[in-house]
Amino acid sequence: MRISVMQQLKVDLSERSYDILIGAGLLDEPGSAAAEIFAGRSILLIADTNTAPLYLERARTAINKAGAARCESFVFPAGEENKNFATLEELLRHAASLELDRKSCFVALGGGVCGDMTGFAASCYMRGVDFVQIPTSLLAMVDSSVGGKTGIDLPEGKNLVGAFWQPQLVIIDPTLLKTLPARELRCGLAEVAKYAVIMDSELFDILDEYAERLLALDLELYEEIVARCCQLKADVVAQDEREGGIRAILNYGHTFGHALEIVTDFTLNHGEAVAVGMNMAGTLAVDMGVFNKKDLLRQIQLLNDLELPQTFFGAQTEDVFKAMFKDKKQSGGKLVLILPEKLGKVRIERNADEKMVRQAIGSCL
Repeated sequence: MRISVMQQLKVDLSERSYDILIGAGLLDEPGSAAAEIFAGRSILLIADTNTAPLYLERARTAINKAGAARCESFVFPAGEENKNFATLEELLRHAASLELDRKSCFVALGGGVCGDMTGFAASCYMRGVDFVQIPTSLLAMVDSSVGGKTGIDLPEGKNLVGAFWQPQLVIIDPTLLKTLPARELRCGLAEVAKYAVIMDSELFDILDEYAERLLALDLELYEEIVARCCQLKADVVAQDEREGGIRAILNYGHTFGHALEIVTDFTLNHGEAVAVGMNMAGTLAVDMGVFNKKDLLRQIQLLNDLELPQTFFGAQTEDVFKAMFKDKKQSGGKLVLILPEKLGKVRIERNADEKMVRQAIGSCL
């Protein structure tokens, strides 16, 4: 796989279009595209207590070199449990105390939690200011930093409050993966595997062949994998920005997975829950006769090779089933599930038999 020095992709959304830059060293030298956004503006750089000690000053230096008028910062406690109204209010009040105006720009420096909350804060502050994504986790690089879905959690469920608010730019430096804990790296690989199953059988074969290199953090391979996933997501978002149709396929494994996160009080991290959720969805699809058992076994083997779980012992079937109805994608009291038909193709299922759904859940618990 040939790697370019820097890859530049575009999310084509008419006047809301933006670029995704992917390349080693972009955190320190983000280039002219970043300078066009940062020059002469007040920047609020937002990070959590994990990413701030590692990258905050490097990012601040780069933003100042790009010509920012000033670069302030906000650091919040790391963890999904802090993606809530309390943290959002603190962030927004901090911006107000700094007298940031409508020409200011927020910058998310972190994983999915940071990006989701920064984007939502940007959509709210002064009725909407620009923001930039600098993802530091694999999950954020391949998925959550692209597409403009922002939000926070409620006690009743994940991402129940939010907005579609597209970034002005996404800057991805794969070398930041060097400091990512192994568990979080695997979490991101679950999202990569998701893309392969839903829309790219060739990517599935690549993951199957190079699983060891991925676990060993082959950065050249990651640069290509990240670019491929971002292009896949960009293509889907360009067709369906607000998830009225095809974009729903990106939720493969997520309705089951989000329910698992809730009932386990986030004992499972997001990627682990999605991996188990993919097994539940695949099992249900086989039981319904729409997915080949051989392909399900290939999915199971790939997730095993990526050191991701397909079962979780510690939750009750009925608890998981009920939690699925807290998902914002349910409609009219009915579950909306993404089920595979073959590797590289899925369907949107609105009429799955609830007894079969329970059986699929139970088979993985």
